[in-house]
Amino acid sequence: MADKIYRVNMNELSFKIEEVPSQWMGLGGRGFTSTVVAEEVDPECHPLGPNNKLVFAPGLLSGTSAANSGRNSCGAKSPLTGGIKESNVGGTTAGIMSKLGVKALIIEGIPQDTSKFYQLHITKDNVDFIEVPELVGKDNYYVLDAMLEKYNKKVAVMSIARPGEMQMLTSNISVKDPQGKLRSHGRGGLGAVMGSKKIKCITIDSEKYKEVTIADPEKFKEASKVFTKALQENPISGEGLPAFGTNVLVNILNEAGGLPTRNFREGSWEHAENICGETMAENIKERGGKTTHGCHAGCVIQCSQVYNDKEGKYLTSGFEYETIWALGANLGIEDLDQIAKIDGLMDDLGLDSIETSVCLGLAVDAGILEYGDGEKAYQLLADELANGTPLGRIIGSGTHVLGKIYGLVRVPTVKGQGIPAYDPRSVKGQGVTYVTTPMGADHTAGYAVATNILNSGGYVDPLKKEGQVELARNLQIASAAVDSTGMCIFVAFPALDDPKCLPALIDMINARFGASLTGDDVVNLGSTILKTEHAFNQKAGFTSADDRMPEFMKYEALPPHNATWDFTNEEIDE
Repeated sequence: MADKIYRVNMNELSFKIEEVPSQWMGLGGRGFTSTVVAEEVDPECHPLGPNNKLVFAPGLLSGTSAANSGRNSCGAKSPLTGGIKESNVGGTTAGIMSKLGVKALIIEGIPQDTSKFYQLHITKDNVDFIEVPELVGKDNYYVLDAMLEKYNKKVAVMSIARPGEMQMLTSNISVKDPQGKLRSHGRGGLGAVMGSKKIKCITIDSEKYKEVTIADPEKFKEASKVFTKALQENPISGEGLPAFGTNVLVNILNEAGGLPTRNFREGSWEHAENICGETMAENIKERGGKTTHGCHAGCVIQCSQVYNDKEGKYLTSGFEYETIWALGANLGIEDLDQIAKIDGLMDDLGLDSIETSVCLGLAVDAGILEYGDGEKAYQLLADELANGTPLGRIIGSGTHVLGKIYGLVRVPTVKGQGIPAYDPRSVKGQGVTYVTTPMGADHTAGYAVATNILNSGGYVDPLKKEGQVELARNLQIASAAVDSTGMCIFVAFPALDDPKCLPALIDMINARFGASLTGDDVVNLGSTILKTEHAFNQKAGFTSADDRMPEFMKYEALPPHNATWDFTNEEIDE
């Protein structure tokens, strides 16, 4: 049976199940979400109005036994950037949607009665609209527990918390992972879009699904073995990430002078040792947590972990480098336990932990809190933001808005989105990605750190301009294609270094669908997605003037290398 599109109309509280148009058949994940948003959403619409759409699409290999193929994409017009957005996540939704035969879930319109919130319950060939007054004003873990109890744990769950209900620009869509904890469609304020459609949670039935059909099972199995071996034998995906998580990067970036410190004033931090991956791993071992586990079924990299406090009580899981950096070096909190506590709170509140934490770093410049004050940072989120006070709403609007309201000049954003954990002055390839991706400052859109810092796929000197534009362009094309397969971004490391890895990935796609794609087809897919996204942004009013780094990075030299952002506009516009 062919996969179908489930189309939900919140204005009429109705749904229909449609055949997949032939031109969309070869798309999955980001390729699917961006194509639908580009074709069906007016680029000039208000992102929180009735004409935006929220699109969920599993990747081409999601639901299969392929290693690391459990990613789901979500797309919409972003209320944070005003441009097109795709955010992908692990967890349990991608596999279950694929096994139910859901090629995509497209949600459109806004209910006529906006005083009510709904749960959408998706089963084979049906969508139920259930009013959930008892969940309004509740946060993610409450909602998750209620749904798991209601359906005897046999559902995937996506939800928003109070910030999403209030349509805050930092709100995300939280997703149940295999351990019953949370992962996030993190960036771009997609939780606000879900909140605008008055959807509190989406549950997807995991009982009545079928296994994904594979056109050539033998060929798939062979290619899958080669692919898995490449992931396991690569020193980054097979050793570094499983041992220390993504937080292995704190010491690496600190030594490279690219760890943004005190709101992007320096490139290294004297207390990096306190928050690094090695310290984290020691704490986890001592306290009976888990140093390594997967965020979705079939993950062989296992870069996630469970982090407990000194008493052995759960604090957070999926404790990522980006969050640890932003609250640590950027905001000055030296205590890893304090950072973990804030991270756990952000999970419960459904907040983009990069945007929120970068915003808190800027809030120091605004005089709202002081460097290193973890208690105050926690209180600002738990009391002000969660309850929608005026100050809470300003922080909940993200870095760009806070900078405008407080009249600040040093605001680290591109296209309205906070810059992640690699300073673009001293990791220049990453900077080119930040300014040119249609997504706003987004490290996963083209992870140049791989080649600038980790020597994966060769080496391009992070402090020099030579080769960076080409590097960022090639990685953005590759990332758009990988985001369409349902694969985790970290398959990029073996794909860059092992000549057998990428062909095996393409062989799996061909075996799954009975297709005959080549490497060139995959490159063309990535290019087409980027062109589609770029065209949407142009129609939404973006120009080359939006592809720019914050001005202060041009004239403020970043220690220890005293690097500046020295690309000309012409070099970026090419």
